[in-house]
Amino acid sequence: MEQNSKIIQPSILYYGTPVILLSTMNEDGSTNLSPLSSSWALGDSIVLGIGTEGKALENLERHAGCVINVPDSSLWRNVERLASYTGKRFVPEEKKRLGFTYLKEKFEAGGFTAADSLAVKPERVADCPLQIEAEAVNIRIPEHSPYFAVIETKVLHVHAHEAILKGEHHIDPQKWEPLIYLFRHYFGLGGELGKTFRA
Repeated sequence: MEQNSKIIQPSILYYGTPVILLSTMNEDGSTNLSPLSSSWALGDSIVLGIGTEGKALENLERHAGCVINVPDSSLWRNVERLASYTGKRFVPEEKKRLGFTYLKEKFEAGGFTAADSLAVKPERVADCPLQIEAEAVNIRIPEHSPYFAVIETKVLHVHAHEAILKGEHHIDPQKWEPLIYLFRHYFGLGGELGKTFRA
């Protein structure tokens, strides 16, 4: 069925990706939490898109260990509680203009529970059904878009809630509903449409 289309210039191009809460280590050894909406996984690598003015990039440039916490749709209000905060004590002017304020205690503000990690120093978000310990192995700021950093990470450990498992080492897609960020709106998943031949 042929559809008419037109060239548009959207103010933001978040066409739908899972939300993550990125745990990184502050200078004093505490954990910073950053809500992110740009990530993708391939094998044992997860690539992250992070704003260059935030605390997450500053922390990763100093300490490569991190945790990629993946909330389910039931946690969207908790995630949104963190949306207007930055871990940078001196809030960059652009972030101030957008309404950001400084906050250090993000676990408390989001109503999240901290848990120790095995291989990295930042804490995991125990409430998230998936918690992926990782290490940043490459940080690149594109010349054509210097407002974002592309972070390549290597996965070290994957923690999963038993409630979403199928057998010993697989996530059951019938039980797992990641929180999706779609053009600045939060969504869960609808019903299953089918599966690929490799499922």
